[in-house]
Amino acid sequence: MKVSKSDQLLTAIAPAVWGSTYIVTTEFLSDYSPMTVAMFRALPAGLLLLLIVRQLPAGIWWLRIFILGALNFSIFWSMLFVSAYRLPGGVAATVGAVQPLIVIFLAAAMLGNTIRTVSVLAAMIGLTGVALLVLTPQAALDPVGIAAGLTGAVSMAFGTVLTRRWQPTVSLLTFTAWQLTAGGLLLVLAAVLVKPSVPVPTIPNLLGLVWLGLIGAALSYILWFRGIARLDSAVVSSLGFLSPVTAVLLGWSFLDETLTGFQVVGVFLVIGSIWLGQCKPRKAR
Repeated sequence: MKVSKSDQLLTAIAPAVWGSTYIVTTEFLSDYSPMTVAMFRALPAGLLLLLIVRQLPAGIWWLRIFILGALNFSIFWSMLFVSAYRLPGGVAATVGAVQPLIVIFLAAAMLGNTIRTVSVLAAMIGLTGVALLVLTPQAALDPVGIAAGLTGAVSMAFGTVLTRRWQPTVSLLTFTAWQLTAGGLLLVLAAVLVKPSVPVPTIPNLLGLVWLGLIGAALSYILWFRGIARLDSAVVSSLGFLSPVTAVLLGWSFLDETLTGFQVVGVFLVIGSIWLGQCKPRKAR
């Protein structure tokens, strides 16, 4: 399948939107538990899409969909929100920024992809840029938050590679609906066990949940899974560096956070790493 710039640009929208997760969570959903937010983000969006497509998995796809739903949503999002609640948004994003590097080696082991030096270099540059961008002297490094962020990064890395490996003969909308619903159902039990009571939602709460569910889940993951199906795994994962950049820029724009010289350098390093990660390898003669 021919890869176009539009494929890369559409895929890039997803991590850019995900960068808003941290500010929405802390500013609009501070009274909710991480598991509850993750569940409300996944299940309503999945059920809505399922009502649209009106199609269920069959055979082996039931098991595969629940595995993908757990990796891409249940584990990843629950750990993401634990990290977001316990760490400053930028620090949480930095921990998750190791995911592109993990994807490179997983794709080599599970898909037989070649480990390109330029891909590893791009991932390292991006990780360095994210560290410069958000690891300020005031950053609080909570051990539980860091462990949760790393667990989420590993989960999403496995989910990205397996999504590339397992491609059902259904529409992208259906594939997304299946995974979101499966991930949301698995999160219901976790949410009930962690914190059975749910606060009465306010208008800001509802706005935050609608944004995270419809835009940050349904729409963005349709674009993300589309990119996984069309682009190389390392290329897709390198776009994930847009998430921490968005998180920091939103904090600077709306929370009166300042940008230091090191952070500006970090932004340029991240942008450079994304550009480098999109470069196609030269064909051998």
